[in-house]
Amino acid sequence: MTSESPRSTAVRDAALSAVPAALADLGALVRIPSVAFPGFDRAEVERSATAVAALARGLGIFDRVDVATAIVPETGEEGMPAVLATRAARNGRPTILLYAHHDVQPVGDESLWESSPFEPTVRGGRLYGRGAADDKAGVMAHIGALRALAEVAGPDFDLGVNLFIEGEEEAGSASFAAFLADNAEALRADVIVVADSGNWDATTPALTVSLRGNARFTMTVRTLEHASHSGMFGGAVPDAMLATVTLLSTLWDETGAVAVAGLTERDAETPAYSEETLRSEAGLPAGVAPIGGGSILSRIWNKPSITVTGIDAPSVRNASNTLSPEVSVVISARVAPGQSAADAYRAIEEHLRAHAPFGAELTFRDVETGNPFLVDTRGEAVAHARAALAEGYGVEPVDIGVGGSIPFIADLVREFPEAEILVTGVEDPHSRAHSPNESLHLDTFRRALVSEALLLDRLDATTR
Repeated sequence: MTSESPRSTAVRDAALSAVPAALADLGALVRIPSVAFPGFDRAEVERSATAVAALARGLGIFDRVDVATAIVPETGEEGMPAVLATRAARNGRPTILLYAHHDVQPVGDESLWESSPFEPTVRGGRLYGRGAADDKAGVMAHIGALRALAEVAGPDFDLGVNLFIEGEEEAGSASFAAFLADNAEALRADVIVVADSGNWDATTPALTVSLRGNARFTMTVRTLEHASHSGMFGGAVPDAMLATVTLLSTLWDETGAVAVAGLTERDAETPAYSEETLRSEAGLPAGVAPIGGGSILSRIWNKPSITVTGIDAPSVRNASNTLSPEVSVVISARVAPGQSAADAYRAIEEHLRAHAPFGAELTFRDVETGNPFLVDTRGEAVAHARAALAEGYGVEPVDIGVGGSIPFIADLVREFPEAEILVTGVEDPHSRAHSPNESLHLDTFRRALVSEALLLDRLDATTR
């Protein structure tokens, strides 16, 4: 499964030796609550960016390391700080752009965490903490791999390296496109590695070759000019909750599959994947049935889905005998590869307007879209990546789709159409990214770091 040269063996050994320091640095990053969402402390995101920039400077390989921002075109506000480090290629070698993000999801209900979310804690071979997997581990896989390459090849190796560590991916990458436009020459590369995905399991590496897109928006349903007594008018007056529940129910059929005309599916084969595996990885209790039809992975990778992720309505604690005049919901749709996110959003909005019950008034706002992505797997960099993963993990990699979305990849494709884009990651199916008790499987991280170091070594020996 390996065909290692003496130098690649040395790079592998250096990468293995780099793991303890990388994990220590990861722990320090996890302690910084770098949530980029509105209402959270921007200073923590700035502190995180400063820490990442210090790690990049400490490598001693970059021509320049900056903490930079871009303006969000829609609002005129300054985006969150990113780290941009650049190193020019030499002697005809290619340039690689290494992407990850240092911002993290909010904690949510802290009572659901078994240990403090911003205190890295090791249990059962896993490192627990918010951002431990998504995506500060991606940051440290890049840093650790570069440390290994520099140790073996010296700081004057020929490969061009651009490092881009974003600061607002979890919050929607509002300034991403502007940042790319502002820094296009500094970011330009022949190969782009996006370390923000996952693996088949904790021991089997994967290349992500398809991603669903997303369409997220807020809908407000209004049926009354003001709240009214439910005893006095209930039974004759439609309240907003009734209208909202009735309307939302039209989005799915009796199996739970999406029932919106105009949303498309991708026809592609998927590997074997059992219901038992789904239950284990998703936390699906024995008495709850999966939804949809077709193979399980086709439902996750190749078909659309619609989820209600938030609702503004009277809470249980504040419930009263009142007809609610309006209810707002956040709807998150995943778009199958092959369909534009804008077309998918239009189809969903048209469906909702057409099915609004009782003449309910609908308004839509905060619309966010990101297109799906399909990787061209014929390139030389893909072959190098597969070989490096096989060597680093000791197991041949598999090509996977991902049901989640990385919308900014569409921006990368638009800005750098000639670049080969490789979507990799350090997560395994039990990482629980975005959820309480997020964690990183330590052996997976070790293998991922080694694999990336081997990929860098291969590209350093490749003529552009």
